[in-house]
Amino acid sequence: MISLLIFLLPLSLVCIAVAITSKGPILYWSQRVGKNNELFWMPKFRTMRVNTPTLATHLLENPQQWLTPIGSFLRKTSLDELPQLWSILMGNMSFVGPRPALFNQQDLIELRTKKGVHRLTPGLTGWAQINGRDELPIPQKVAFDVEYLERQSLLFDMQIIFQTFLKVVKHQGIQH
Repeated sequence: MISLLIFLLPLSLVCIAVAITSKGPILYWSQRVGKNNELFWMPKFRTMRVNTPTLATHLLENPQQWLTPIGSFLRKTSLDELPQLWSILMGNMSFVGPRPALFNQQDLIELRTKKGVHRLTPGLTGWAQINGRDELPIPQKVAFDVEYLERQSLLFDMQIIFQTFLKVVKHQGIQH
């Protein structure tokens, strides 16, 4: 609840910016894979046009063509992720853990399941996020997820949150 109060002003400003810069809903709800491969609906501020194919951004041909006027800014600053606080409050996500895969990212889901990562609650940020984010190939991303599974602790989570803040401020690891 305190998180929502802290983020109320930025949430409100982003809502207004999304609404006035592009047609369509303010939030984009995508079906994601959660703990034990159970599906849930995760909100983000909409950064892509309404008719964008439902694919991971790196799989889109020329992803820039699908961005809304403020989509790139929202992604670079990670402001598009703020609505995921709802998923944390609902228990579908935590602050730290592997990023939730899209329902159709079968290669990522299968490899995470094979390595036992599927037992973790997905997170707003994670070890793979701060070690490459969009730039990582799936096997390397899963290797970082496995490392997180093995090293998981409150101190490690705090380190990841701090490093996430630094990466966001420096706009590191974001391709689109």
